[in-house]
Amino acid sequence: MSLDKLKLSKPLVSAMNDAGYISAKEIQAKTMSRIIGGQDIIAVGPEGSGKTTNYVLGVLMKLKYSTDEAPKVLILVPDAERVEAVIDQFKMLSGNRSLRIIGLYGTGGMDEVIQDLLDGIDIVVATPTRARAVYLKLGLNLNRLQILIVDDAEVIVKQGMQLPVCELARSAGKVQHLIFTTVVHDKLSHMIDQFMNFPVTIEVEELGESQAITHELLLYQVPNFKSKISLLNSLLRDDEVFEKVVVFVNSRLTAQKLGKSLVSYKPGEVSVLNPLFFDEEGFDHIEDFKDTPEARVLIVANEGLTSPLDISGVPFIFHFEIPEKKEVFLSRVVKSGDEEVVAITFATDMELVDLRKIEQSLGFKIPVMDLPEDVVVDKPAKAPKIKTVKEDVTAPKGGGAFHDKKESNAKTHNYGIGQKAKMTMKKKHG
Repeated sequence: MSLDKLKLSKPLVSAMNDAGYISAKEIQAKTMSRIIGGQDIIAVGPEGSGKTTNYVLGVLMKLKYSTDEAPKVLILVPDAERVEAVIDQFKMLSGNRSLRIIGLYGTGGMDEVIQDLLDGIDIVVATPTRARAVYLKLGLNLNRLQILIVDDAEVIVKQGMQLPVCELARSAGKVQHLIFTTVVHDKLSHMIDQFMNFPVTIEVEELGESQAITHELLLYQVPNFKSKISLLNSLLRDDEVFEKVVVFVNSRLTAQKLGKSLVSYKPGEVSVLNPLFFDEEGFDHIEDFKDTPEARVLIVANEGLTSPLDISGVPFIFHFEIPEKKEVFLSRVVKSGDEEVVAITFATDMELVDLRKIEQSLGFKIPVMDLPEDVVVDKPAKAPKIKTVKEDVTAPKGGGAFHDKKESNAKTHNYGIGQKAKMTMKKKHG
């Protein structure tokens, strides 16, 4: 899509061309006019979809020259590396324009930083914790703020920095809010709900141009670890279908815990590969598991695996946890022969970011299954409203960011997994 569609100023178009940008991304085309128009937005897109460039262009289009000391834009990002990357992006696209910008991160003394802020700043790029610390020292003036941006919002939530984000947002009062994230889930919505009022959610999906040829893939979205255990026990109850299963987790400690949590109806049915303790049920080699008829479920930790595991001959694999490296997941699900395998993945909200990266590499989204009726979904107590440093009666109240789940994800029952698995088994043995 041409850059002309964004209706940028000539200096910005020139700066984009000089930086090597020759076309606009989909998310930029869908949100730029709304950003310039002052609308509150939640922009959802995968890594590399142009979210950062999007708001940098929007800010440069809106920001007018001023001699005010107080900043007009506050951008919150997860870490120091992102602070520097965003500042570099502003410097690259601002051209010869005089732009007063500062980064806030790290710990320790802040006298010099506060003095720089008092001298006059247009844009502050900061980690939420550092920005809050400077604000509480009366060094960060939010009275003239016009735009508050939260980038990589899903990472900020994963790192537990919702409180400083909400405190800063509520203290800033009535400003334009722009949220940029890879995924939207309940914990993120709860944070946004504290300070945004009826935002527009715009989502784009940029999958790989080619689709990988994989085994049959299924996905279950569950809230937490306990619910994963309940789901796995529910599925494995059908021992006629799941006659030989490998379950992958990330750590050996989790493998040990899961081994003790799974229901075992026969001696030796559930075992661990390379168990932590010598007296635990387990195998040192996966071939021994394959050759042992009574061994039905083998739990394998990604931790400590120095080479890919030979899972040939095993008709079902479970990713109880999303591997830390997507290449590990892909190596197990991409087809390399005629063998039929069903690969089933469990994912919590916090794991959806890694799952989206995997789906980008696959070139398609993994089908989401409904939970079986007998699964006990462990629902944690509802998080309380986040208290803020300063309550502003003129600030917009929460409520606008709540969204109903899609119908396909809202059901709590399923009748198809057993039949689907049996069909796969019939293909193998028919």
